[in-house]
Amino acid sequence: IRQSGIAMICSDSVQEVADLSSVAHLVAIDAEYPVCHFFDGFRTSHEIQNVEFLADEEWKKLVPWDKVKKFRDRALNPHGHAVTKGGAENDDIYFQGREAQNKHFDNVLPVAEKYFEEVSKLTGRKYAPFVYYGDPEATKVIIAMGSVNETAYEVVKDLTAKGEKVGMVRVHLYRPFSAKHLVNVLPKTVKEIAVLDRSKELGSVGEALYEDVVSALNLEGVTNIRIIGGRYGLSSKDTQPKHIKSVFDWMLSGKEHHNFSVGIEDDVTFLSIPVDDNYEIKHNYTSCLFYGLGSDGTVGANKSSVKIIGDATHQYAQAYFAYDSRKSGGVTRSHLRFGKEPIHSTYYVEHAAFISCSLDTYVFRFDMLKNLSNGGTFLLNTDMDDAKLIASLPNRVKYQLATKNAKFYVIDANKIALEIGMGRHTNTILQSAFFYLNPQIMPYDEANAWMKKLALKTYGRKGQEVVELNYKAIDKGTEGLREVKVDPEWAKLPYNRERSVTGDDYFDSYVDVINTLDGYDLPVSKFTEYELLDGTMREDVTYLEQRGIADRVPMWNKENCIQCNTCAFVCPHTTIRPFLLTDEEVANGPEGLANLAVDAKGPATVKGYKYILQVSPKNCVGCGLCVKECMANITANKTGSGKFALQLVEAKSQFENEKYATYLYKHTEYKSELVDDTIKGTQFLKPYFEVPGSCPGCGEAPYYRLVSQLFGPDMMVANATGCSSIYCGSTPSTPFVKDSEGNGVAWANSLFEDNAEFGYGMALARNYKKSEMLKVMETELENVEPELKDLFQQYLQNNGNRVEEKRLAPQIVEAVKNSSNENVKCLLKSSKDLVSASVWIIGGDGWAYDIGYGGLDHVMANNLN
Repeated sequence: IRQSGIAMICSDSVQEVADLSSVAHLVAIDAEYPVCHFFDGFRTSHEIQNVEFLADEEWKKLVPWDKVKKFRDRALNPHGHAVTKGGAENDDIYFQGREAQNKHFDNVLPVAEKYFEEVSKLTGRKYAPFVYYGDPEATKVIIAMGSVNETAYEVVKDLTAKGEKVGMVRVHLYRPFSAKHLVNVLPKTVKEIAVLDRSKELGSVGEALYEDVVSALNLEGVTNIRIIGGRYGLSSKDTQPKHIKSVFDWMLSGKEHHNFSVGIEDDVTFLSIPVDDNYEIKHNYTSCLFYGLGSDGTVGANKSSVKIIGDATHQYAQAYFAYDSRKSGGVTRSHLRFGKEPIHSTYYVEHAAFISCSLDTYVFRFDMLKNLSNGGTFLLNTDMDDAKLIASLPNRVKYQLATKNAKFYVIDANKIALEIGMGRHTNTILQSAFFYLNPQIMPYDEANAWMKKLALKTYGRKGQEVVELNYKAIDKGTEGLREVKVDPEWAKLPYNRERSVTGDDYFDSYVDVINTLDGYDLPVSKFTEYELLDGTMREDVTYLEQRGIADRVPMWNKENCIQCNTCAFVCPHTTIRPFLLTDEEVANGPEGLANLAVDAKGPATVKGYKYILQVSPKNCVGCGLCVKECMANITANKTGSGKFALQLVEAKSQFENEKYATYLYKHTEYKSELVDDTIKGTQFLKPYFEVPGSCPGCGEAPYYRLVSQLFGPDMMVANATGCSSIYCGSTPSTPFVKDSEGNGVAWANSLFEDNAEFGYGMALARNYKKSEMLKVMETELENVEPELKDLFQQYLQNNGNRVEEKRLAPQIVEAVKNSSNENVKCLLKSSKDLVSASVWIIGGDGWAYDIGYGGLDHVMANNLN
C-alpha cells in the first residue's frame, strides 16, 4: 500500500497497538488525511499480553472536535451539500492536481508529532516518528519496524549492559518518512547501520525500509555512515535474540555485505550470515511450552491459564500459539511466559522450565526436549506403564532428560477423560496438572478455585452437568500424576535424531524434516534440489507420513461384516478401504494376511475373489465416522445382538497392522472392471485422494475422495482458497496420488475465489488444444495410411468419450510416429491431450462443479438451479 499515499503508523507490540490505535484516529481526524495503523500479522495480532489502557475520557480530551464537525459537514447530502465527488480527470490536469496535494500532506508530519508527544505524556512510554534506544555513543545501529523491535530491545539492553556500543531505532511513522527526524535520533558516533526488512522485493536494489533509510541520510547530507540492508522473519518465521545479536556481531567485521539474510542457511547464494547459537538472554519470568493436537482443547486451556494467572496473580502473562496448517489433527504449540515485569520476548520459547505433551506419539516425531531448560519439568500424557514407556522412549529423549537434570511426570488423561464421561477432551485434566506442577506461578489451591470459577463461567449455559464434569476433570488432573524416575545413566546413551527411513529421499530428507517441525533448519539448497521453485509439490506423500495421532482406531470383525462398504464411503481420510483380491494376491501379502480374508459377497463378477476391509491405523485420525455409519453396527444397536463389524480400540494395539495396509493400498490391483457405480462398488475403485490433512470427521473430504475415485486419472482441478486448498496443498503434503501409469489429479490453487475463471481457463485451453488436434485429423484424413485413417475416424466419432480415447490414444501415437505424412507429426506434441480431461472448479469450502468438455454451460446451469 506504499504507493497509495496513505499515512502509515507502525506498532511493535500488543501494548503499542493499544496506545497507537487511537493515535492513528487522532492524526487522521486532525490532519484530515487517511491513516493506516499496521503491525505484524500473527506475531502481534495473535499474541495475548497484559496491556495498560488509557481511559476513554483521556482520549476524548485530545479529539479536535472542530475537525470532526468539519468532516461531517463535508459528507454527501442532497439537503444543503449537493456536490459531485470522484470525477474522471484527463492528462491535461491530473498531474497538477496531484501536486496540489503536497501542502495538505505536509501537515501530516507535525500533526503526528503532536499526538506522539501527547500519548507519551499520558502513558510514560516514548513515542515519536523514530525512537532511539541504546548506547549514546553507539557505533552499530539496527533500524527496523514491527515485533522484531521488541526482540532487538532485549538484545540491545543486554549488550549495552556488557559494554558494547550498540543501539536500535524503532520506526513508528513510516509514511510520511521524515529524513530530518531519523537523522536527529542517530548518535553522532554511528559508523554502520543495518536495516532489517521483513519483506523481499525481487529485483530491487534493497527492500523498502532500506531504500528509505539510504535516501533519508543522503538527503540530509550524511555520508560517513555505511548502510546495509538485510531480510529476516519472512512469513512470521521466528526471529530469536541470537539472530539480532549475530547482526551486531557481523557489523563492522569487515565481512559484512548488503542484501544479507539472517535466520536461515543460504547455501546457494550465500547471503545468510553466521549465527551465534550459544547466545541466550536470562529472564526473570517462567517459560512454558505445550504440544497439543489440533482441536484437543490444549490451546483453549492455555488461553484460560493465561487469564487465570493474569487475573489472580496480577503477573504479566504472554501467550503465542503456533499452528499446523492442517487444522484439527495438526500439531499445536503454545508458548507461554509469566513474570512480574513487562515481557518483550516476541519469539518462540526455546528455554522452557515446563514442557507438556498431550500425545505420546509426538515424543517420537518431534525433538521437543531440545527446548527444555536445565532442571525443567516434562509432562507426558500416555497410557503406557513405566516399564513399557522407558523401553519405548528414544535414546534422544532419555539422554536429554538426564543431561538436563529434568523431572519427568506422566498422566493417562485419556483414560481419566473416558472414565468421568468427557470423551476425548483431556485439556482440563492437563491444565490442572500444569498448575499442580508449577506452584511457583501460583499456589495450586488458588489455581484450582480459579479453574472452577472459569469453568462455571465458560460452561454454565450448557448446564450444571457439564460444569460438574469439568470440576471432576480439574480434581482428577492431580490424582492421575506419577513421576517417572530419570536414570542418570541415560546421559551415557548416544544422542540421535530419529527420522523416517522409507528409502524415498524426497520424503526422508525434505517432507519428514518439515513434518517433524525441523523445517527451520532446512537450507536453501533443498528448495532447488527437488525443483520446487515453481511451487510444485510431488504427489504420493501423505500416506507415508503415518502421524499416529488417533488414540482409538477402528478394528474390523470380519465375521460380522456385511461388506456394504459404507464405512469407506463416509471416511474423510481414505484410511479404511475394501479390497477384492485374488488368491495369489493374498498369498503374496505379509504373513497373516490370509487370516483376514473372507469370501467376497456380491454379483457373479466377484465370485472367487477374497474380501478384506483394511484400516491404516497410523494414518487414521480416529473420528469414528466409520463405526457410527456401519450398517452392521446400526443393526446390532437396534437388535442388541452385539455383532459389531467395526469397533474403536486403542490405537497402538493396531499399529502392527500397518504392514497390511501398505501392501493392500500400494501393491495390489484395484479391480474397477468388476464393480458397478453403487455406493458399495465405488469403494473398490482406486482413490486418487488419500490421507488429507482435513479435520477429523470432515464433511467435505469424502466427496473429494469419491470424485477422485470416479474421475481421478483424468482430473484437473482449480481449487479456491479455503479448507479444501489447505488439506489438499499444504507444503509439503498433498493427498493426491498417481497410478502405475503416472496418471492422477492435476491440481492448482488459485488466488482466493477466482477459481471459476481459473478453471474456465483450464477448460478453454484444453478445448483449444483438442480442436487443433481434431482439425489436423479431419484435414489429413484422406492423406494418411489406411490404419491411421481408421484410428482417426474412430477418434472423431468418440470425441469426449474418455474410455474410447484411452483405448485409441496409444495406437494413434504409434501410428503417427510411423506415418509418412509430416503434417500429422504435430499430434505427437499434444499426445498427452488426446484423452479429454475432467476439469473441476472446487470452492475453498468444498463445493465442486465439473466443467467437463462442454465448458461453462454446466456451471451456469448449476448456479441457476
